[in-house]
Amino acid sequence: MMDTTAHHIAVIGAGLMGHGIALTFARAGHRVSITDPVPEARETVTERMAQSMAAMGDDAASIATALKLITIAETTADAVKTATVVFEAAPEKMALKQKIFAEIEAHAHETCILASNTSVMPITEIMSGLRLQNRALGTHWWNPPHMIPLVEVIRTKWTDAAVAQTMFDLLEGSGKTPVMVAKDVPGFIGNRLQHALWREAISLVENGICDAEAVDTVIKSSFGRRLAVLGPLENADLVGTDLTLDIHENVLHDIEARQGPSPYLQQLVAEKRLGMKSGEGFRKWTEAEADAVRARVASHLKKLEKILE
Repeated sequence: MMDTTAHHIAVIGAGLMGHGIALTFARAGHRVSITDPVPEARETVTERMAQSMAAMGDDAASIATALKLITIAETTADAVKTATVVFEAAPEKMALKQKIFAEIEAHAHETCILASNTSVMPITEIMSGLRLQNRALGTHWWNPPHMIPLVEVIRTKWTDAAVAQTMFDLLEGSGKTPVMVAKDVPGFIGNRLQHALWREAISLVENGICDAEAVDTVIKSSFGRRLAVLGPLENADLVGTDLTLDIHENVLHDIEARQGPSPYLQQLVAEKRLGMKSGEGFRKWTEAEADAVRARVASHLKKLEKILE
C-alpha cells in the first residue's frame, strides 16, 4: 500500500465535520483538497479552519503553515483527481452519499482509498454500488472531529485488510486514536454504547424516577469522572467479573429494553422541544446557558488534549 507519510487527502463536504477532518490532516503535514457544493461553505471554510485551530491553541505561524497545505476545489472531480485518500463528509442521507461515491469513483485513481464519515449509517449499503468495493470503508469521526481523538474504522465484507490497516496507520500518524470495527453494524461501537446509556437516561425521566438534571448530575459526578481513564470493561475487571455478574443478576432485568425510540422522546420532538436550539428539550435553556455548555465542553476538550500531549 501507499506510504502513509505522503498522502494527498480529499474531503468532500466543508461543513462542521469536513472542515475539522481537513484541518486535522493539514496540521499533520498532509496535502489536503476540500470541496462543497454550497459556494458559501467553500468561501468560508478557510476562515473556519483558522478559527478552529486558534481555539485549539495553535499560534499564527502554525495556522499559516497548515493552511498553505489546503486547496479549495470547485468540484468533486477537481478535489479527488490526485488524491490518495478521500473522505466523504456529506449529510446523513443514503442516496446522497451513494451519488457522491459514484462521482468520486469516476474521477479518483483506482488505488485511492474511499472513506465515508457517518455516525450510524451502514457502510456496506453506502458502498454497495462501487465498482472497486475492496478499497472502501467507513470512518466515524466524533464531533468536533479536530478535538475528539477517536476515529472508528469500519470494514465492510469487501474491505481489503491492507486498505483498513493503511487507514488505521494514516489516522494514528495524524494524531488520532483509531479503533478497528471488524463488522459493519448499526452505530458501530461508540454510538451503540452511547445510546444504550441515553436510552436508560431517558427512561429514568420518562418513568418519574428523577428529572433530567439529576441524571446529568449523577453521571458527571460519579462514573463519568473516570470514563476518560477507565473503560467499562477495565472497570469490570477492576471490581471483578464475579461482582459484575452479581450486579447484573439483580439489575439488568429492570433496565429499559424496549425496541425503538422512547415515546417520551417522540413527544418532545412532536412538541418542537428540540433541545438547546429551541430553548427546551429534556431541560429548559436560555441562549446564555446553551453557550456556556458549549464553551465548557470546548474548554474541557482543549485541556484534555494538552494533558495527553
